[in-house]
Amino acid sequence: MAGIDECNFKELIEKTRNYHYFVESEKISEETLLELVDLARLAPSTSNLNQQPLRYIISSDAERNEEIFETLSWQGYLRGWGGPIKGVKPTGYIIILGDKTICSSYVADQGIAAQSILLGATQTGLGGCIVAKIQRRKLREALDLPTRYEILLVVAIGKPGEKIIIEEQGPGKDAYGWHDDQGNYHLPKRTLDRVILKY
Repeated sequence: MAGIDECNFKELIEKTRNYHYFVESEKISEETLLELVDLARLAPSTSNLNQQPLRYIISSDAERNEEIFETLSWQGYLRGWGGPIKGVKPTGYIIILGDKTICSSYVADQGIAAQSILLGATQTGLGGCIVAKIQRRKLREALDLPTRYEILLVVAIGKPGEKIIIEEQGPGKDAYGWHDDQGNYHLPKRTLDRVILKY
């Protein structure tokens, strides 16, 4: 994967965001999705010894992508927004699953895997969005997925179609983001001194 030395780690974290708009004309290859899953496979795991319970389904096919898209809820913290419309939808998906025959609890593994995928996407000039609000029964039926696999998260992947600007979230201000007139997304984040507790 190209671009691994193009920015330092803090810059990589700052650039790694949950995007809402993508350039739908920029297609994602299956090879790229496999490379991103490989990063998740190599990431730290709370259940590594003889377990490694996470499994993945990838999709870069437009028809299958649409089936996946229809099972996801995109609203989250963006008020009055129903999700990407035609022309700005992601063009790849990675579905993170837990194999219940291996273990019944995945602790933080799916979050570690999803973040590893997003970091890798950022390094290649792509972006993503971690989606946890999923119509799981509908997605299971669309994929004809055996019940041994629990649907944990879906990571949408694509070429970012918006710029995200991190804003300082002042005291008493909420965490809701907003789009400005230029289409930039402003994302409030608490300052470092407001997340460190002193006891």
